[in-house]
Amino acid sequence: MVRKDVIALRLGKLSNYLQTIRAVLRYDLDRFKEDPFIHGTAERYLHLSIECLLDIGNHLIADRGYRKPTTYGEIPKILAEEGVIGQDLADRMTGMAAFRNILVHDYLELDLAKVYILIKERLGDLEELAAIYANLI
Repeated sequence: MVRKDVIALRLGKLSNYLQTIRAVLRYDLDRFKEDPFIHGTAERYLHLSIECLLDIGNHLIADRGYRKPTTYGEIPKILAEEGVIGQDLADRMTGMAAFRNILVHDYLELDLAKVYILIKERLGDLEELAAIYANLI
């Protein structure tokens, strides 16, 4: 059985992270790039948001006895295979899992313009998956 408390706790944190990321979008790209507080907050909360979504997905996979993922990128793929999410969202989230790795491992070479554009164009994907997860509990 899905531990609703585990998912609810992560969804609560995720909601705060996404709200903060959305607030970052009030700034234009130039301000985003020049202010380390703004882009640092965005980078960290983006990382935490992706991490929450992957953790919840992994929890669902384990609970339901789906095949075990060997990489973060497999989590959305497995959820799509099992009909939990659509293939299009899975493809987008696989890309976000890859970007999580960049945030964690290649942070010294981050292109701040790409981070800003990714947030602007893909924040809705994170919110969409969060809503799907919320409807499962």
